Amino acid sequence: MKVDAIIVGAGFAGIYMLHRLKEKGLSVKLIEMGKDVGGVWYWNRYPGVRCDVESLEYQFDFSEELRREWRWPERYSRGQVIQRYLSFVTDRLNLRSSIAFETRVEAAAYDDETKRWTVKTDKGGSFDTQFLILATGPLTTPSVPKFAGMDEFKGHIYHTARWPEHTVDFSGRNVAVIGTGSSGIQAIPVIAQEAKTLTVFQRTPHYSMPVTNRVLSDEEIAQSLDSYEEDRKIRRAVPGGMKMPLPQKGVFDVTPEERESEFQRRWTMGGFPFLTAFNDVMMNPEANEEAAKFVRKRIRDKVKDPKIANILIPTDYPLGTKRPVLDTNYYETFNEPHVKLVDARANPIECFNAQGIVAGGKTYPVDDIVLATGFDAVTGAVLNIDITGRDSLRLRDVWTAGPANFLGIGIAGFPNLFLVDGPCSPSALSNVPIAVQQQGDWIVDCIAYLHENDIAAIDADEEAQDEWVKHVAELANRTLYPRANSWYLGANIPGKPRVFMLYTGGLIRYRERCDAVAAAGYAGFRLESIKEPVKELN
Repeated sequence: MKVDAIIVGAGFAGIYMLHRLKEKGLSVKLIEMGKDVGGVWYWNRYPGVRCDVESLEYQFDFSEELRREWRWPERYSRGQVIQRYLSFVTDRLNLRSSIAFETRVEAAAYDDETKRWTVKTDKGGSFDTQFLILATGPLTTPSVPKFAGMDEFKGHIYHTARWPEHTVDFSGRNVAVIGTGSSGIQAIPVIAQEAKTLTVFQRTPHYSMPVTNRVLSDEEIAQSLDSYEEDRKIRRAVPGGMKMPLPQKGVFDVTPEERESEFQRRWTMGGFPFLTAFNDVMMNPEANEEAAKFVRKRIRDKVKDPKIANILIPTDYPLGTKRPVLDTNYYETFNEPHVKLVDARANPIECFNAQGIVAGGKTYPVDDIVLATGFDAVTGAVLNIDITGRDSLRLRDVWTAGPANFLGIGIAGFPNLFLVDGPCSPSALSNVPIAVQQQGDWIVDCIAYLHENDIAAIDADEEAQDEWVKHVAELANRTLYPRANSWYLGANIPGKPRVFMLYTGGLIRYRERCDAVAAAGYAGFRLESIKEPVKELN
């Protein structure tokens, strides 16, 4: 099948790219391995799954009509609601007929002569396309630990990132959860409400802040709609792409009493605003420690047993440098008599056996095991595809030392391949729906430029790519992010190169750089002309 563009992935990025390219009159096919749209929100159906960005911020804002036709029920939406929202958008924009569901892209190869891609799927078919757009998302490929004896376990093993479609009933069951990142922290309080016993194996303690969720009022919805245009401008004028109180002062620019008061105000407010109480929390180690001390005190206030609290409190990395976590009654769950916490640092998991989990020389008998062990983030889904570029260059070989590209969009040696919401872009450090609209618009404008100027192929210049990768690293090193062994660095995956993979400069600065490149005739990219003109776009 011959098309103008192939898109891989039906999350926010893929759906927006499909809409914009079809709007331009291109023939497009989107390939999605799930049964429906949603991306991370399709696969993550675990108990308690919820977005950590407020609902009124975490949505497309390119269409006022879409915003008026959809109503968010809560301040922070459940994953299932976001999946339904993306399904609504897909149907409202009449995109579903252009999506191939339950199909996995296995390989993509660029032809130097035709300057087109051949994309092969697990269904045995292939596509011939000029443009290949990878909207595979940063949190797509589950990280599944390989404990000895997993095949011997007689009960059920679930992974939060591949939760069954059917309802899992833990009533009367002895359950173990391995992992206390975002997924584990959200799932643990909900599972504890059902399970007969719950044993939590914590490998790394996390700082978690209260989500303070509630039902959205009619007045809040109406105000959001009335301020649509104003809010849209604000999102494009702030680094994170979302409205939230921004700091004007540093931690030590105020008195200790004022500092405590502001931390408490933000804590009570709930959500990410706590991390922006002051403008140096993510830059200055001493400032960060003041915020961390506040959070540690809140944890001690919530957990009755001081020994348990000590295990739950992080002390060896700065606050916010691992993916920030929002929770509902997470710490309070460990006050329940049927909930047990195992410090898997002091008592490492050795193996599974037929009855359960062996850690620190002790067997913990359980009926079900939940792996909340996260993702091979940012690059995992891309590298799961066997991608071959110009001169038989393989992307897996190019990225052995970490992901390399220009602007987080184009890769040297891989013409007409575009990344959306991937490495070296703001991605998960920003409000994703706003970030992918910016990247999507840039890519659509780029494709239009190619058609208007009879250009057959575009890929990053190697020198520009090297400079961009260095720039991304330099920005990250000005922050505290690299001081934690996080998935931002690939530290959760054995053998993965330790490279900070996301752009920390914020959406404003990123947009300005992308726009400057486009305005300069796509400086930093290599353009290959063709002899015969191509069809005009809408």
